[in-house]
Amino acid sequence: MIDKRIGQRFKQCREKLGLTQEEFAKKMGVTINYISTIERGMTFPRCEKLVQLLNALGVPADAVFCDVLTSSPDYQTSVLSKKLENLPVASQQRILQVVELMIQQEQDAFSESQL
Repeated sequence: MIDKRIGQRFKQCREKLGLTQEEFAKKMGVTINYISTIERGMTFPRCEKLVQLLNALGVPADAVFCDVLTSSPDYQTSVLSKKLENLPVASQQRILQVVELMIQQEQDAFSESQL
């Protein structure tokens, strides 16, 4: 189950680069079948190959493991931050206000559930 989620993340990262499985396999010096089995969660790369894959994709490990590690919010925060950077300042401020309100509501709901 975990390998499937990780495989899907590898696929998403590859597709963001605009690479086909064939192009990425060639870049990595592996077979298309190897890339396919990783992306389908049928196999998991050894440590050395994992590092090579991440480097070839140009992503931190969080980009692939964020769904399975409970303590890796850095990647998601980074993605959100980059999306916000591209918006006008007024839009950024509105979004921040909405997020702050949502956080406050969640904290209030959590506090009430603890009573």
